[in-house]
Amino acid sequence: MKIADEMHEILEKAFSPSYLEVIDESASHAGHAGNPSGEGQTHFRVVMRAAGLAGKSRLARHRAVHSALGDLVHRIHALALDLDA
Repeated sequence: MKIADEMHEILEKAFSPSYLEVIDESASHAGHAGNPSGEGQTHFRVVMRAAGLAGKSRLARHRAVHSALGDLVHRIHALALDLDA
């Protein structure tokens, strides 16, 4: 299973978002740190809207996502988060 698919599945279960998009941006970073071989699955952007994030600070929202993803976070190089309620 691709990392993007794993992330999507985990976040769907953890937050039941009204909107969720996991974008693999690795191709844009081929040859850069964390993706020197250009193989991908290293740089991701998550756009998510979930009621469970309402009222939380930006830091708390980011921590919640990182916590939900657990060890998966350590398998990637970069994770950009666009989170709202």
